[in-house]
This record gives sequence, C-alpha cells and structure tokens, in this order.
Amino acid sequence: MATPGVLQRETDLLLSSPLIELRKGENGKSRGLSIEKKIELLESLTGKVTNRRSRRWLNDRLLMELVPRLNAEEVRGLFAPPPWVDCRTREALRRSFLSDLIASYEDCIRTFIQERGHGDVLALQVQDPFHRLLLHGVCEFYNVVSVTVTQSKGAESLKVTRIKKKKTGVVELPNITLSNFLKMSKEGIW
Repeated sequence: MATPGVLQRETDLLLSSPLIELRKGENGKSRGLSIEKKIELLESLTGKVTNRRSRRWLNDRLLMELVPRLNAEEVRGLFAPPPWVDCRTREALRRSFLSDLIASYEDCIRTFIQERGHGDVLALQVQDPFHRLLLHGVCEFYNVVSVTVTQSKGAESLKVTRIKKKKTGVVELPNITLSNFLKMSKEGIW
C-alpha cells in the first residue's frame, strides 16, 4: 500500500500536469524540462509502490506525459468521417494512382451527371480489370450506380460498364474532385 506522502505527491503531480493546463509565461523549453522532471518523479514512484492498482495508475500517468498534445487538426482527423469509397478501392487508388485516367473518368461522369436525365445510361468499354476497379471507385465517389457486364461479339467478349444515376434523391456533384482529393491525401493534407 502506498504511503500518504506518496499519494499526496501523486495528487500534486496530477494537478500540475501539462495535460490539464499550461502555466502562464511558460515556453516550450521550460515545459519540456518540467515534463522530464515529472517523468523522472513518476519513474521513481513506480519502484516504491507495491499496490497493483496504484502502479497501474502511475504507469497511466507516465504514458500520458510521454504522449505529445494533439493540435486541433489532429483531433479533427481522429473524428473525421471515413472516405467515400470502400477500403479495397481506396487502397487500389492510393497504391497505383493514375491521375490522368481517373481525371478522364471523372470528366465523363461529371458531364453525364450534369447533362443527362435519370433514365439515361452511360456505357464505357473498359477491358483492363484494374481500370474497371478504378472506374467503379470513381462512380462510388460520385454516388452513381455502375455495373459491368460481358457482351459477346463472335469469338470476342467485351466488358462494358454501365453507369446510371440512383433512383432515390438528386445527385449533386461534390465540391472537390476525386483526383484532387487523392493528391491531397497522398501529400498528407487531407
């Protein structure tokens, strides 16, 4: 069991923790020194405390001191909604980012959404399986339905991807294009 003196030092340490509040007039260098002192104190206390619960509490405080504070953008990133496409497509887009191909698919789909009605179908012949996966990812980003079917012409079979608007609701174009979103994502901006 921890002595009252150790528990009092723990309480004082917790109340003066930089996680709770930064003291007035304290700059980054002095804050770093105070964190180092607190870490040393916590490490010295962990050897003296024999109670398992108190030791866990001290270890938690030690870990909190080691983790730097998050700024507003990092916290916002923790609670950001997931990206628009599923994880398999997102990984394919990130792994092999073909910006020209994705931009051309986007141009076709954006003009289709702006100029065509709900009953119209856009048919694209894409033979490469990876390019079809990218096309389906772009369609998912723009919230349109895409289905690939096989058409046979003699001995040849052609893959045709049919794209149409969803029946429910109005399809609106996002403010950012997928290619811009991927560029920002690769650079770490998004």
